[in-house]
Amino acid sequence: SYAVSAKLKAGSEVPKPTGVPSGATGKLTGTVVELANDKAKVTWKLTFSHLSGQAIAAHIHIGKVGKAGPVALALCGPCHSGQKGKGMLTHAQVAKIEAGSAYVNVHTQKNPGGEIRGQVKVTDG
Repeated sequence: SYAVSAKLKAGSEVPKPTGVPSGATGKLTGTVVELANDKAKVTWKLTFSHLSGQAIAAHIHIGKVGKAGPVALALCGPCHSGQKGKGMLTHAQVAKIEAGSAYVNVHTQKNPGGEIRGQVKVTDG
């Protein structure tokens, strides 16, 4: 198993969000455990602050920096800061995380495509 994290900010989101408060920020921390049968369990915690409104959803997506991509794992919806959860990914999706080709974003009513975003990085292990 290994730890992952992402620092979320409006400047990383694609397409560019509108009306985001200057202090909008977030963080995802988690652990990935690879299992048999092409599965991997992700345990996560999401914190955020200073968004334009209620966080209506958050996801892990597959996508390189500056590109939007498909949802790999729905984290929550609606979401509150400090929320924790777990979900399953495939080994192919985990390989994308390990390669730096996955990101987390938080969606709001004002920015349904995403308000803050950050690439998921492996932090140890």
